[in-house]
Amino acid sequence: MPAVDRKDRLIVALDVESRGQAEAMIEALGDDAGFFKIGYQLFYGGDGLNLGKALIRAGKKVFFDLKLLDIDNTVEKGVAAIAETGAHMLTVHAYPNAMHAAVKGAEGSDLCLLGVTVLTSMDEADLLLAGYSQTPEELVTKRAFQALEAGMGGIVCSPVEARRARAGTGPGLAIVTPGIRPAGATADDQKRVATPEMAFDRGASHIVVGRPITAAPDPAAAARAILDSIPE
Repeated sequence: MPAVDRKDRLIVALDVESRGQAEAMIEALGDDAGFFKIGYQLFYGGDGLNLGKALIRAGKKVFFDLKLLDIDNTVEKGVAAIAETGAHMLTVHAYPNAMHAAVKGAEGSDLCLLGVTVLTSMDEADLLLAGYSQTPEELVTKRAFQALEAGMGGIVCSPVEARRARAGTGPGLAIVTPGIRPAGATADDQKRVATPEMAFDRGASHIVVGRPITAAPDPAAAARAILDSIPE
């Protein structure tokens, strides 16, 4: 994986209800953030697609976190539509057929496709309830190999599994880790978390941070503090 600018290794999750709230947060962050994640809440309920396009035109990087999963043709066409926006990253559930279809849909673009392995809100008991016999680490490792094999740009996993995923796949894949909590912060609804320093030490290429920045009294200061912990 090529070298990444420090600021581009921090992805701020715009998990807010409206475009206006998102734009106010972007303004508050100023030059302390340039890479933004737009997920379900904002994409579907807050004009997130058009906001993403506007950010891309303004020279910002956009990660559409849509976790696509459907029949192959639908995934392929959906990915192709997102690729046309100029987005930098897009998530697809890390099932082999979906990933192969996504790679086909992104052909000819610079879109980095990320396979979502195991959500950071899940633990081994949750996986058992969902019908999986593997531990989170085992399933993340399996999905990481499948993503590499499919030609994906990277994976999403918790920082807890990042080291094993990196060791198994080598330096080529982006490893994007949500579940980031600075020292002393509450875990909220996340179950497999780590500090920014721990995530990068374990092999993450990017971290996704939401509430520790967006719910902070001074979001720009919170972002700067995290940036200071990111290695060159």
